[in-house]
Amino acid sequence: MPVNILMPALSPTMEKGNLAKWLKKEGDAIKSGDILAEIETDKATMEVEAVDEGILARIVVPEGTADVAVNEIIGVIAGEGEDAKSVAAPSAAPAKSEAAPKAEAKAAEPAPTAPAAAQAAAGQPATHGADGSRPFASPLARRLAKDAGLDLAKVQGSGPHGRIVERDIETAKAGGGAKAAPAAAPAAAAPRPAPAPLAAGPSDEAVKKLFEPGSYEEIPHDGMRKTIARRLTEAKQTIPHFYVTVDCELDALLKLRAELNAAAPEKDGKPAYKLSVNDMVIKALALALRAVPDANVSWTDGAMLKHKHADVGVAVSIPGGLITPIIRDACHKPLSQISNEMKDMAARAKTRKLKPEEYQGGTSAVSNLGMFGVKDFAAVINPPHATILAVGAGEQRAVVKNGALAIATIMSVTLSTDHRAVDGALGAELLQAFKGYVEKPMAMLV
Repeated sequence: MPVNILMPALSPTMEKGNLAKWLKKEGDAIKSGDILAEIETDKATMEVEAVDEGILARIVVPEGTADVAVNEIIGVIAGEGEDAKSVAAPSAAPAKSEAAPKAEAKAAEPAPTAPAAAQAAAGQPATHGADGSRPFASPLARRLAKDAGLDLAKVQGSGPHGRIVERDIETAKAGGGAKAAPAAAPAAAAPRPAPAPLAAGPSDEAVKKLFEPGSYEEIPHDGMRKTIARRLTEAKQTIPHFYVTVDCELDALLKLRAELNAAAPEKDGKPAYKLSVNDMVIKALALALRAVPDANVSWTDGAMLKHKHADVGVAVSIPGGLITPIIRDACHKPLSQISNEMKDMAARAKTRKLKPEEYQGGTSAVSNLGMFGVKDFAAVINPPHATILAVGAGEQRAVVKNGALAIATIMSVTLSTDHRAVDGALGAELLQAFKGYVEKPMAMLV
């Protein structure tokens, strides 16, 4: 029986992606674990791995196709003993030129969604919960659930971000739970309430009329730029930002940094690490969040999420936008490990090779424009964070010490806080803790 290849969900929030490239062609033999195609999301390029064996009989969605819905059929594998040439393209997959308009036209209807229709055509078990949400599962987990007759909506995921993985299916099989009821018709998913519309600006045509024809180049927005625009607009409209700024003396930190770099052991003919000021800022913020745990939180409408670890995101500029890789549990990692992790993730971010779990989540973030000579600025909070630290350039300034003028290297930092979660006094307490670690950096080593 032919097996449909579905557009995978590469993150819990992914709804569609771009099919950038097929790495197999029609007629190629497929083995479990083979890389079939590359999928582009707004933040990264990911690989689709085969979980079935056979012959790639049909490529339904050609490479270069944009906005392919999750669970849409993108290809078909002919099973053992089947004639690949006789396998027809599935009728359940709508023509790509019609898919987007139809999805938009039916977005508000409570009828079955396109992903549900594709799953039904593929003979897969229902994977929608009672509220219409789609369980987040790996392709292998979906295959095993189908073979075992399990309802994914009843399986608890233990993978990153609650993703259902192979071990969860095995646990469900051993426990005898999550069995699908084949005779029962799936309950109709209740339509989700439409999100409140964001304030609209002038129309495209109205803006274009302000400029002389031919005096500009029109560059369409890609997925990353659209996501940045949507998320930061929502952040500024829905999060009450509050700002606190302090000046930190850097001389002791710069001295310690130089000493640590000079003492770095050799590895493969080069230093095992090379610390930057930003690496030490990440560590200082993580330790400050540990010292002021009431500020290490995320706001939800129903509860405050008080985090047990300080996971610090770092804004990295990449072609077409920015991304925020996360240093997990940064308060417990040595500076050398933070530095090497940051260099690795920043390099992979620029080629869009980060995994979703490497840039989603986190409890706070650092945005550093000091390398551009920026003295100070205020950053926009990136949900689910309740804070973000904007770091300016370290520069020599005249200061007063013991009643006399002196020269010191000063760095201005501004903490943006979500006032619903972190009040002004609490934000100031967090910033004072950060300043203490920066000005007495030996405390970061113990």
